[in-house]
Amino acid sequence: MPKESSANDHQEHVIRGMTAAMGAFLMFTVMSMFAKLLSVNHSVIEIAFYRNLIASMPFLVMVFAFGRREILVLRSKPVLVGVRAVIGTLSLITTFTAFTLMPMADTTALLFASSLFIPVLGVIFLKESVGPYRWAAVAIGFIGVVIMSHPSGEVYTLGIVIAICAALMHAILQIILRYLGHYESPETITFYFFIIGTFLTALPLPFIAVRPTLAEIPLLLGVGLSGTAAQWLLSIAFRNARAAIVTVFNYSSIVWATLFGWMIWNDWPLPTVIAGGAIVIASNMLIIWRESRLKKISDARFRAKL
Repeated sequence: MPKESSANDHQEHVIRGMTAAMGAFLMFTVMSMFAKLLSVNHSVIEIAFYRNLIASMPFLVMVFAFGRREILVLRSKPVLVGVRAVIGTLSLITTFTAFTLMPMADTTALLFASSLFIPVLGVIFLKESVGPYRWAAVAIGFIGVVIMSHPSGEVYTLGIVIAICAALMHAILQIILRYLGHYESPETITFYFFIIGTFLTALPLPFIAVRPTLAEIPLLLGVGLSGTAAQWLLSIAFRNARAAIVTVFNYSSIVWATLFGWMIWNDWPLPTVIAGGAIVIASNMLIIWRESRLKKISDARFRAKL
């Protein structure tokens, strides 16, 4: 009876994690949609400022209203936390820029390339071991990126370059977070990302800011609130389900991006984007499957030693 209860609890946790993951990637897409709408009249730097400012509010409430002062404590890697915040801010601005230059689905598909950069960066900076399966998946994935980079219709050369740069920065952030996770709490890292990001994006505001209209205020609030909700839901997802399961739901964002692009801008992905995106997703799924399988083998060997 206890075993059955434990199995049911585990299943409930996994379902909760999967639901939260789907909600998180929906919110990330909603945030990008709001940013794209606002970019008609506002700089992406200004949009990033409002996103960071609004997203930092819940953390400030936790620290000063509820006494969660431990969030402020940097244990041993303050410089790297700052570097992560700076790169994260540049990544956010670059991502918003890519969405302003290309249809949402095209940009989202290209951003999936971040998962292909991670194994390469892991070898270079973390001295991780990457086997032939993962190298093959990375090579196949980059073929998909090349296909997407040569669309048959309208060419978004600048958008493609910026989207790939954003994907590279996303991968760098993942590598930094993987390392920082051994030293700093996720709440602390996220808090300083929002605070430093707010400060950095505030610096050029006197030269670029445009007073928002009453109609744009809900969009600005939407950028910040959807970004905050995405981070919160993602933390719930990783707390309740394995990373391999959560990561799979990242690909649901292509559905939301295609839907928003069609409904708002009457955009539809080009055939080359669909084909290349499918190849990138397939290569990422191979990486996820391989990592999940290796983890199961490692866990089995560990239990055998007990």
